[in-house]
Amino acid sequence: MVERFTSREVVARTGITLRQLQWWDERGIVSPQREGHRRLYSMEDLAEVAVICELRRRGFALQRVRKVMRFLQREFSKRLAETVSGTSAYHLLTDGTNLYLETSAKQIVDILKNARQPMLAICLSDAVRQVRADIRGRKKQGILSAVPHSLRKQKAS
Repeated sequence: MVERFTSREVVARTGITLRQLQWWDERGIVSPQREGHRRLYSMEDLAEVAVICELRRRGFALQRVRKVMRFLQREFSKRLAETVSGTSAYHLLTDGTNLYLETSAKQIVDILKNARQPMLAICLSDAVRQVRADIRGRKKQGILSAVPHSLRKQKAS
């Protein structure tokens, strides 16, 4: 079963506003499925929103974020969450002009050593793993909250 999230659930998990999410959809940055007027986000959409939020927190303008997302789409030829689902760590590095996507610590060190200006590095794999962990954690909380309080104490002992 494909897991889908409403706009409100995406907002709760990422901390952005409903208006930001709507605007990103209108601009084609993250385009969820539609069910009538409702926007329904897949796990892949949620992972991309998490990466975009991280880029925005780091000071990226939305135009730059759009370029980063297109770059990632070209490099991976598939959705971000599908790509980083393995054990490899994908790092996005930028000096504000150039973008680098690396999986090797040696390559990252080489880029940093040869950089002429400060570099920003974001671990894409961590962002996706954090979203997945958050969802698993909320599912467990949801299951636990469905168990009567008196039974929770017995299960804990």
